[in-house]
Amino acid sequence: MSDIQTVIDADVKSNDVILYMKGEPDFPQCGFSAQVVQVLSYLGVVYKSVDVLSDPDVRQGIKEYSNWPTIPQLYVKAEFIGGCDIIREMFQAGELKALFIDKGLLAA
Repeated sequence: MSDIQTVIDADVKSNDVILYMKGEPDFPQCGFSAQVVQVLSYLGVVYKSVDVLSDPDVRQGIKEYSNWPTIPQLYVKAEFIGGCDIIREMFQAGELKALFIDKGLLAA
């Protein structure tokens, strides 16, 4: 595991919810990241965000870490949940809220 993979792994495992995104939650730098931020904000989930645009090593490293080619990427309790389309579909189906409740991150 490379140094950046070690850093990402530690970050993913030490945060209940972490979003690797383009930009910051207050100022997303792409529409897909903005959609995921909007969903998480709507649900009231507390999460850490990592701006992949500020570090090319992280931007490439997270793609290798998850074996997933696109950003944003959402992790819950160290489990890769998915990117924008998956998050949006899970939210619309009520599955995302249920996941956060099941993991003890949202009240029922």
